[in-house]
Amino acid sequence: MPAILIPLRWLTVLPLLFGLPWAAQAIDATAIVTQGNDKGAAPCVTCHGIDGAGQAAMSSPRLASLNAAYLLKQLDDFASGARNNSIMTPMAMALSTDERQALAKYYSQLLLPEALRVPNNVAQAPTDSVGATLAIRGRWSDSIPACKQCHGPRGVGVGAHFPPLAGQPSSYLASQLRAWKEGRRHNDPLGLMGHIAEKLSDSDIDAVANWFAAQPIGGKEETP
Repeated sequence: MPAILIPLRWLTVLPLLFGLPWAAQAIDATAIVTQGNDKGAAPCVTCHGIDGAGQAAMSSPRLASLNAAYLLKQLDDFASGARNNSIMTPMAMALSTDERQALAKYYSQLLLPEALRVPNNVAQAPTDSVGATLAIRGRWSDSIPACKQCHGPRGVGVGAHFPPLAGQPSSYLASQLRAWKEGRRHNDPLGLMGHIAEKLSDSDIDAVANWFAAQPIGGKEETP
């Protein structure tokens, strides 16, 4: 039987005709961020802002420049129910696996909002308040370690498991601490945050949330 010769130019058309896997279109993360998808996910900018800085009034967090693996885990946890939120759970469930991956990559590569970036020679806030004490030194009499031990100096974040706290809206930070304290959130490594949050008073939570929210990213290391 003679061999069938297929013109090279046809190879770029056949996948489209037969719906082969490699014909799939790349996920347009920017479109989802600004317009949502057609399966129930609303535009991300509605809550997280066009610059990904989050919105204090909505207790929505900053996503810009966060670790991609951390962002993906949170989206996957919302989608699976491991982390629950009345807004984010249905949003994440309306996103495909590929869409969640694309969004995590998009936000990880989004430049930090200008208002949160400062040069290293800018003077930093006092470090003798309750919030600063908890963040920098902890309160060992209550077995509360310093936040910086996991989240890094000034809460800049460490790897995929310990996200940045600096520059996050204080309302978001406080709401998450209360969620851990009350057992409504439990998707952190080894349950560390639940054990810590349950030892914090409401005033402690507000103080440390306000301190981290006021920290510009890129400033000098605080003095212990």
